[in-house]
Amino acid sequence: MNILQCEKVTKTYKMGQTTVTALDGVDLAVEKGEFVAVVGASGSGKSTLLHMLGGVDRPTSGTIKIEDTDISTLSEKQLSVFRRRKVGLIYQFYNLIPTLDVRQNILLPVLLDGQKPDEESFRELADTLGLTDRLHHLPAQLSGGQQQRAAIGRALIYRPAVLLADEPTGNLDRKNSGEIMALLKLSNKRYHQTVVLITHDEKIALEADRIILIEDGKIVSQGKNSPGPKSCSDNKNIPDGKAVSDGKAVPDGKNAYNGKTVSDRKNAPGRSAEGGNAL
Repeated sequence: MNILQCEKVTKTYKMGQTTVTALDGVDLAVEKGEFVAVVGASGSGKSTLLHMLGGVDRPTSGTIKIEDTDISTLSEKQLSVFRRRKVGLIYQFYNLIPTLDVRQNILLPVLLDGQKPDEESFRELADTLGLTDRLHHLPAQLSGGQQQRAAIGRALIYRPAVLLADEPTGNLDRKNSGEIMALLKLSNKRYHQTVVLITHDEKIALEADRIILIEDGKIVSQGKNSPGPKSCSDNKNIPDGKAVSDGKAVPDGKNAYNGKTVSDRKNAPGRSAEGGNAL
């Protein structure tokens, strides 16, 4: 069963007299409970895709459905409510409210809905995140890894239909990166949480069930990861046993990067690096 599906999704931007195509007719389907990694160079369109999937931005054309709801047809108010309840968003820089403590940050989506928190579920989540003794700390009093755990808690508090993570380990050291990936995998296995992970890190992508390669706003390849235990240091569990870092991380024997890693590729002409804007 597909919990997320987009068809012919295109996103263009005007930059002066120039039209920049960030996404070009993207078709994508994600099954319920699947863990998918989307990889690509800076400017390839992967973060733009996540913004479209999460309803943060609207496509120029095409449809995006989450649990059979076409989010591109929703009003801004409807989309805001839908996003809060059905989409969990995790960003590289946490986006916690600095004046709220950890408990308040995690419960924010519930409180914004005027709902009473389920304390038992909250305690279970806080314990899973390892934040039980940090619930009344402000974000500034936490380490980067703890802040990202709080951000994950906020994204999971409503048990969303899909969890979208945009470079969630990009601002963390190796140890904390490993812990964050372990939490995402735990949520996927324990709660059957559907996860779509955006990353430029080939080793992080190896943790997913399926890897999708995006280039110049188009999905150019996708395939399932090899079964069996994987770790961020394992560079072999890629479709057809080919490692991302050797430039061959594409199923069906295709060469994804023409002999280069993601980080080796330069931005496409007319594209800016992903990060500060939606491209």
